[in-house]
Amino acid sequence: MKFTYSIPTKILFGPGSFNDLATTPLPGKKALVVITAGKSMRANGYLDRLIDMLDKQGIGHALFDKILPNPVLRHVHEGAALAREQGCDFVIGLGGGSSIDSAKSIAVMAKNPGDYWDYISGGSGKGQPLVNGALPIVAIATTAGTGTEADPWTVITKEDTNEKIGFGCAETFPVLSVVDPEMMLTIPAHLTAYQGFDALFHATEGYIANVATPLSDAYALKSIELLAKYLPAAVKDGSDLEARTQVALASTLSGMVESTSCCTSEHGMEHALSAFYPKLPHGAGLIMLSEAYYSFFADKSPERFTAMAKAMGVVTGHLPEAERPMAFVKALVELQKACGVDGLKMSDYGITKEDMAKCAANARHTMGGLFELDPYALSLDETTQIMMNAYK
Repeated sequence: MKFTYSIPTKILFGPGSFNDLATTPLPGKKALVVITAGKSMRANGYLDRLIDMLDKQGIGHALFDKILPNPVLRHVHEGAALAREQGCDFVIGLGGGSSIDSAKSIAVMAKNPGDYWDYISGGSGKGQPLVNGALPIVAIATTAGTGTEADPWTVITKEDTNEKIGFGCAETFPVLSVVDPEMMLTIPAHLTAYQGFDALFHATEGYIANVATPLSDAYALKSIELLAKYLPAAVKDGSDLEARTQVALASTLSGMVESTSCCTSEHGMEHALSAFYPKLPHGAGLIMLSEAYYSFFADKSPERFTAMAKAMGVVTGHLPEAERPMAFVKALVELQKACGVDGLKMSDYGITKEDMAKCAANARHTMGGLFELDPYALSLDETTQIMMNAYK
């Protein structure tokens, strides 16, 4: 047994924790605040509350509010240019994974020369070493899904080449994260489900990955347990603060899984789908792939699948040993039904069955590193077949 553990992020967690930011030391004197182009941060008053807390600490700010649900490269460069022009010495991501991921990438490019893609190691990226680190990052999560508040990862799409690729390094861990479930009460039911399943798959992929550690296993199994128990309640009644809190905890734990283990090829496949079809929500794409994906891998890692079934509350002792791994897949499908997302179809987003071979090849080209972490080495044909099996 040998592993390295490092999650250097201070996390303020729990209902009302956003208010604690007013008296928490921040890592600079002027922040670039990064939010999406949507209305929710303003409509819910979160942006005004943040600015008020910054003002009370004597901290200046500039605002970058162009981020898309699937963040794109051009906004990374625009945000970084604004940070430099305004003399910002740290970056705050306020919102969901897209805002926080973008804040991380902007923090990188505010301090480093060239093109962001110079530092990307997959696809057409040049894989150059990061010379100057990144500006300090503060993450304020208003969704429960990506876990990006507890990991170094950021995912950006290069639109002209349809490449959606992850990046992360020691400097892209947030120095401070706020996870306040009270800020999640207004998330619509369908988005609550999409985000919750994103968190679930961070945990399940991290658990079956060949780089899993005892610590990532503990985080993953607890995250799976919490989501199986509380996600349907959060979807059914968004004002259920207890359910929201437990789902938020599961999401943060799944981010810790991403810091101590890693995703597998399921995320690579979804990145390809939403690179070509950016209106596809990431969590929805993962849900669409999941039954076919986990059905394929169930007999490749039977003990781990049986453990995940148990974490979801399945009593497996009475089942024949050969059937226990698939008990997880059945429980997964039942959870999707309970959350009202079992009927999602790729075709509803304009995706065609003929796209599957193209997307499979793209996944392996752009996110090939994730395929190396699978418990079984997929061929291109097998990758394509999983995606074909998932197509509706």
